Amino acid sequence: MPLLEDAVSGSDDHAVITLDVSAGSKKDSFPSGYNPWRSAVECHVSAPAVGGKANKAIIGLVAEAFGVQKSAVHILSGATSTVKRVEITGLSRLRAITVLKGCISV
Repeated sequence: MPLLEDAVSGSDDHAVITLDVSAGSKKDSFPSGYNPWRSAVECHVSAPAVGGKANKAIIGLVAEAFGVQKSAVHILSGATSTVKRVEITGLSRLRAITVLKGCISV
């Protein structure tokens, strides 16, 4: 059985979340679900995947969802892919899981 926890790694001072991103969507939405095949949290952004616009939108949505500054959110890998690993500094893995579970039913 796929678990939301599979999409989140990290420790007490940072969380790393695997995202399944759909750029060019009708509206911005994070978290917008869970993809069990990719073990990733779904993220929809209206910005196109051109010139880093979608990545900037992702950083803003993630920061807003977790109540952190945009400067605390970094794309670790997948900058040009639909599957990204995003790090949030100053947020524990357990806190990230708690917030996501409050928004997503898996």
